[in-house]
Amino acid sequence: MLFRRSLLSALPIFSAGLALAARWGRAAEISAATGTNPGFSGFLAGIWAEARLSGVSPATLNRALSGLQPNPRVVELDRSQPEFTITWQRYRRTRVSPARIARGQAMFRRYREVLEAVQARYGVDPGVILAIWGLESDYGADSGGFSVVEALATLAFEGRRAAMFRRELIAALQIVDHGDVPLNEMLGSWAGAMGQPQFMPSVYQRYAVDFTGKGRRDIWNDTADVLASIANYLAQSGWQPGQPWGLEVRPPADDNAETLLGRSMEGSEWRQIGFTTPAGEPVPALSAPLRLLLPEGAAGQAFLVGPNFNAIRAYNPSDFYALAVGLLADRVAA
Repeated sequence: MLFRRSLLSALPIFSAGLALAARWGRAAEISAATGTNPGFSGFLAGIWAEARLSGVSPATLNRALSGLQPNPRVVELDRSQPEFTITWQRYRRTRVSPARIARGQAMFRRYREVLEAVQARYGVDPGVILAIWGLESDYGADSGGFSVVEALATLAFEGRRAAMFRRELIAALQIVDHGDVPLNEMLGSWAGAMGQPQFMPSVYQRYAVDFTGKGRRDIWNDTADVLASIANYLAQSGWQPGQPWGLEVRPPADDNAETLLGRSMEGSEWRQIGFTTPAGEPVPALSAPLRLLLPEGAAGQAFLVGPNFNAIRAYNPSDFYALAVGLLADRVAA
């Protein structure tokens, strides 16, 4: 009976009248039975029913879904992700730029006390927190101007990774319904990543924190919540306090570095093999296991990266991204 009552309560789509609700509901039934696509209105009917069963109120669904249309710009942007289509050197130049370093250093000075408090609670280095903030939204200056609900609805309807984006859309509706952010302020990227740390809605639900104790987790406007939420994400992704993310190295001249890919050794072992820093100094005797990373092959830069590199990579599964975070972190908090 509970399921039946919930399903019936999902039918008055957008308060547009029982006839319209019945027509949309029938379209969804036909789609499920035949495998055909009844169009965006039928898709929204299914979202309505699913969101209601997850506890989202009709009032929130009316506000969020009424008049919603797919955004073709979102589909276009979904076709290109630069971490996987440009060279490492170009990626590094654009992400670890002098301007971003200078702005990060200024933010470090401005928010030093907050960063120290966040580090005390989560154990994550302030430089890494700042670097992720800088790469994700230019330290809060550019969080994206897309409606998160519109973007996620578009991607869930469009078909590619539809199931994933459908789950994120339901999560976004739950966040609005909970009162964490007004619908018109729930802005983010074309992919539905929200606020200054660019959290997907499901990530927000798991990792966003109310660091200032105001009663809601505000990653759009509250800098302390932003920084703490990034730190909480990393801490729960395996960050090891007191350990570096990694460092740039020079392989020995007479060695084929590519043969060492996949090996995990402490810093002293890499030093014994003949690896040095770019300045020619011995590799530090770090106790954490380190592995070799060659983002452009043996002819390019070489890095030794540890467990904290993997924690950064959990934020964005790209070696380029994690390297850029590490290099930017070294500069902004130096």
